[in-house]
Amino acid sequence: MSVVAKTPAGQSGTVWFVGAGPGDPELITVKGRSLIEVAGAILFAGSLVSEAATRWAPSACVITDSKDMTLEQMSEWLVEQSSRHAVVVRLQTGDPALYGTLIEMVRPLDALGIPVGVVPGVSSAMASAAAAVESFTLPEITQTTIFTRIEGRTPMPPGEDLAALAAHRCTLCIFLSITLMHKLEAGLRAAGWAEDAPILVVHKASWPGEEIILRGTLATIKQQCREARIVSQAMVIASPTLGAREWPELARSKLYDPRFTHRFRKASA
Repeated sequence: MSVVAKTPAGQSGTVWFVGAGPGDPELITVKGRSLIEVAGAILFAGSLVSEAATRWAPSACVITDSKDMTLEQMSEWLVEQSSRHAVVVRLQTGDPALYGTLIEMVRPLDALGIPVGVVPGVSSAMASAAAAVESFTLPEITQTTIFTRIEGRTPMPPGEDLAALAAHRCTLCIFLSITLMHKLEAGLRAAGWAEDAPILVVHKASWPGEEIILRGTLATIKQQCREARIVSQAMVIASPTLGAREWPELARSKLYDPRFTHRFRKASA
């Protein structure tokens, strides 16, 4: 039977916010897995995180799904468990810093003097690019990537509407917006994106046996998503770099160009 460390009387354990990654349990970091292996309690986001990500937990670990809990209930749970266990893990989808209500959950712990730590995770944006073998940046095409979302029940701050961001013509990773494709299309069109601009949609990126990859254009992608019945857990990527593997010519990176000198290599051509 596995044993978990208890919190000494009068002290609080550390609450760790661990990025579980995009779906594949093996994409969790080594540090994240190591914390799970010694955790006394784990609160995981069951609506987005595969329960398989808890498989390394000790047999005595208290494991709770937070999908039907409010923020206040989650905070109370973390506080209570930190009084009992030296290591408490809040297991979040992707990376805790991206759309993860991290600060909202940390503030009540700070107020009580409970120590916290954060372990980054692989974002669904990264997993989606990996699944499709695409790059967010390419020399002389774009060197900028924007992570954003479409305004729904959560309003967007002034200046962050999609049309304003899309005007930069860089890579856009659009989270939490698959049910708002009409607004996504309108924003890109308002920014002057062409109807044949390539769009990538990845549903459940990296989830074993569940991943779906759709390649389309601004004109076609909404219908493709409808036909594939993709209505949740999807990343939308709009980028001038999409499809570069099939381009007849590609600008080379200066770092590896034989005509380029840097501190590790002199130009050879």
